[in-house]
Amino acid sequence: MEIRCIALDLDRTTLDGDGYLPEENRKALEEVMEKGVQVVVASGRALSTLPAAIREMEGIRYAITSNGAAVYELHTGKCLKQYKMTEESVRRILTLTRNFPVTYEAFVEGEAYAPRAYVERPVQFGASVRAIPYIQGTRRPVEDIQAFICEHASVLDGMDVITGDRELKTRLWQLLNAEVRDVYITSSVAQLLEISYKDAGKHTGAAFLLDYLGLCREELAAFGDGDNDAELLAFAGIGIAMENASVKCKESADCITLSNEACGVAHGIRNILKL
Repeated sequence: MEIRCIALDLDRTTLDGDGYLPEENRKALEEVMEKGVQVVVASGRALSTLPAAIREMEGIRYAITSNGAAVYELHTGKCLKQYKMTEESVRRILTLTRNFPVTYEAFVEGEAYAPRAYVERPVQFGASVRAIPYIQGTRRPVEDIQAFICEHASVLDGMDVITGDRELKTRLWQLLNAEVRDVYITSSVAQLLEISYKDAGKHTGAAFLLDYLGLCREELAAFGDGDNDAELLAFAGIGIAMENASVKCKESADCITLSNEACGVAHGIRNILKL
């Protein structure tokens, strides 16, 4: 069946390692949009943190954000679909994790909030050096992130548990899956456990948007690199993982393209999808 929609993860997929949109990817996206293919964002990023290079592309009209917790019409800012975490789940997560060496991020109405110490020194919390400009340019610093989360417990799009200890991350993932109701847990980068309402996920955002546009999943191609893209790639008619993708993401894909640093999105559009 003809591909009529492409869902794009951003970081380490459509963007290079420094968070910029390579010219070759931009050209390929503009070419397919001129042919009538709908290009949509499918990102773990909150709305306000989407890069200008993507938001300013006239043909990109829709964005699945916060790992499917919210779907937006970009040119109007209208929220088409949204899931909020339950207050009970938020408080339970804090109770279960607060005695571990972790911190948190919180997402409210498309804005990202993080503790000031994390914003100022993200590498000390497990972030990569290349992620520093993104974190410092998109997070609103707060002095007491736990208090902030408690104050906004009923209106969170999602929250992240941050730890630079991968073994602890695995243990906490298992603990939260077992002990917290009504949550969807995924991860895009090593230091984050990304948590939202149970019905979220990029794949559910894509399903909603396809229905909204009058398309079917066989008409969808999706690109991604992280564990949080695996379900989206499995859902799409054609799922394309980056060469730099996680094992889980590659296992869910139909095919592999070049890495994000080698403009794998452009390569996939032209040589795999042949659009």
